Amino acid sequence: MIAKTHNPPYYAVIFTSLRTGGDNGYGEMAARMDELATQQPGCLGYESAREELGITVSYWESLEAIRNWKQNSEHLVAQQKGRKEWYSAYKTRICKVERDYGF
Repeated sequence: MIAKTHNPPYYAVIFTSLRTGGDNGYGEMAARMDELATQQPGCLGYESAREELGITVSYWESLEAIRNWKQNSEHLVAQQKGRKEWYSAYKTRICKVERDYGF
């Protein structure tokens, strides 16, 4: 599903990852993070594709909202497990969206 964002400017967090083998609780945690992120103040939505290369883009009203999400206690646990168990590599990019369009 394509996220329904408001008029720019807003921010995008692009999280790209390579998974390790096995689930090891990843699926359950990923579902919880999707649910939890959308409940955070300032979250505008997200889009995700998880195959060999995983890409999740979340959209936020402000940099402050992104910082608050990064410090969420459940999200901190997921970040630690990601580094230890679920990802062989990852990259996070934060961008300001100046323009969007579509149909």
